[in-house]
Amino acid sequence: MMGEQSVMQEELFYGFSLERHVPADHLLRAIDRFVDLSGVRQHLAPYYSPIGRPSIDPELLIRMLIVGYCFGIRSERRLCEEVHLNLAYRWFCRLGLEGDVPDHSTFSKTRHGRFRDADLLRELFESVVRRCMREGLVGGEGFAVDASMIVADAHRQRGIETAEDLDPKAKRAVGEYLATLDDAAFGAATPVEPKFISPVDPAARWTASWGGPAVYAYCTNYLIDVEHAIIVDVEPSTAVRQAEVTAAKTMIERTHDELGLWPERLIADTGYGSAEMLNWLVHERGIEPHIPVFDKSKRKDGTFSREDFAYDHASDTYRCPGGKLLQHYRRRFSTPRTGVGKDNTLRYLASKHDCDPCALKPRCCPKTPARKVTRSIYEGARDMARDIAKTDAYQTSRYQRKKVEMLFAHLKRILKLDRLRLRGPCGARDEFHLAAIAQNLRKLAKICSRRTVIPAS
Repeated sequence: MMGEQSVMQEELFYGFSLERHVPADHLLRAIDRFVDLSGVRQHLAPYYSPIGRPSIDPELLIRMLIVGYCFGIRSERRLCEEVHLNLAYRWFCRLGLEGDVPDHSTFSKTRHGRFRDADLLRELFESVVRRCMREGLVGGEGFAVDASMIVADAHRQRGIETAEDLDPKAKRAVGEYLATLDDAAFGAATPVEPKFISPVDPAARWTASWGGPAVYAYCTNYLIDVEHAIIVDVEPSTAVRQAEVTAAKTMIERTHDELGLWPERLIADTGYGSAEMLNWLVHERGIEPHIPVFDKSKRKDGTFSREDFAYDHASDTYRCPGGKLLQHYRRRFSTPRTGVGKDNTLRYLASKHDCDPCALKPRCCPKTPARKVTRSIYEGARDMARDIAKTDAYQTSRYQRKKVEMLFAHLKRILKLDRLRLRGPCGARDEFHLAAIAQNLRKLAKICSRRTVIPAS
């Protein structure tokens, strides 16, 4: 028999438990066990007045932001609507059934004010990383670093050619841009001026590095532990390779200073394989570079390349394929000059008397009287990286490097962070920290859901 819904009658009393209506296997239940916001109020206390009307609870705002970034809800207005309607979101935010959801404008005021002044999101990110360490998800033996480009909130067809046309008082992002002109991760990363500058977000770099149409973009830089792909540090930068290398150095140093982590090896792609970077890793940090060497010495005209010349460390000389010696420029001409070029290379020269009668001259130096070979002053670190590349451990590192690329894919496809909503370097920093917090919390929930969980302290 076909049933018919009875007319709804209002009950006088309802027995409703929000706790029972949130599924036991819901993602927020697993995440909630690892969220410790007990120190938020103490951290923000100096930024609030001791008198006046009470503000919105900062812990509520942080929990709502975590919900938004965990589930790809980028709009603050939509986030408020979702938290108002979704029982699981209400449960996670400790709102109950009758709690009022704050207005979306509150997020903007608090983000650009107290949260940013107190560097709260950085503190929260580090607390989540420390929790991952206590859960045994950070081995500390091998790290991987990489960067991914995120499109800025700036129209690609609107731009100016010089920064002189900017009004420093017009927008917050303009002031942040002027403040980062000497920052090695932004304005001072490269002397090359961008073709266009966005009037609404001038720190975003005009770039077409991903092969498509040029856009204004930032880069998010991840330093991850390869054991469980936990993000141990995150740093924003402008979208040029020099800035990404600078950000990598900053993250390695900060991870050691703040978290006490010192990796034995660093995994990265060829963009981090410059001689200066390899030397910094090997001789200043004592880290094995599992990185392909960035080398342009290979010749394409059929003549001998530098790799065809054998270097002898004891005598500091090269020996050509014909058996003749190439001496350092300073020793050959007995000059007091160092012989180090502007590109930090040493020059080794052969004798014209040796090259003229040599049968291999057409394959060695057909257009010059004698052969010249250059060698970086950091060639020792480059040689170490080449030797590591021949080991089985290096092949394992090549597979592990994909973990950071998978995190970027998750960031853009699942968390929907393929375009920024906040402007300026500070806005990019806030968004990248919140996204990294969400990714680490989701990883904690996934791996530790069946473990005996350590209570948050």
